[in-house]
Amino acid sequence: MPTILNIETSTEVCSVALTSEGAVLEHYEEFKERNHAVLLSDFIKGCLDHLRRHEMKLDAVAVSMGPGSYTGLRIGLSEAKGLAYSLDIPLIGVDTLKLMAVSVMFNQILDNPDVMFIPMIDARRMEVYTAVYNLSLDVLEAPHPLILDADSYREWLDQGEVLFFGNGSNKAREVINHPNARFIPDVCPLAVDMLALSDKSYREGEFLSLAYSVPTYLKEFQATRPKPLF
Repeated sequence: MPTILNIETSTEVCSVALTSEGAVLEHYEEFKERNHAVLLSDFIKGCLDHLRRHEMKLDAVAVSMGPGSYTGLRIGLSEAKGLAYSLDIPLIGVDTLKLMAVSVMFNQILDNPDVMFIPMIDARRMEVYTAVYNLSLDVLEAPHPLILDADSYREWLDQGEVLFFGNGSNKAREVINHPNARFIPDVCPLAVDMLALSDKSYREGEFLSLAYSVPTYLKEFQATRPKPLF
């Protein structure tokens, strides 16, 4: 199995994980809202130092492509592209919402084979970035921005159990009241959970273009005015 450096910067969490042979060899995470640009290089260096100490070779770089924070995604992809180019190795893109669904699959006890997974990333006000997956990770509803209301996801909720999770799910809890809704707390995209998806992409030869790949933003960037100093 390949040795892959996984990078995740789509939310306020910054994380990097070195994986090989189905295991996490080294990982770094920072959950506080700090500057990804400051943290990421040191996290990557720590993983590369592990490779040198154990005389290992890196086979690919994987990066979470979004949706999520515009700034975080740009920083992560830029670092991943630079490293892949300098080492002449493939670049792998991982869908952030699918990554969150995998995390829940691996960390929750799931008794219902028909359960549906709805990850949510906060997109300000009552809007989230979201998608719908089944237990096989088939895409039932493609990633898109959604303004939440009381009728959101009713089509899926009327069919059976639905798991909501991610930093946008607290907003959903405020407006969605349905017996089939289950909210999973404290789920965020992390590099350690990218292993299964990045390994699969490597085996299947699903690589990104170093020249033309861009993050999955889902909607145009909207700048905010800086707060006045006085």
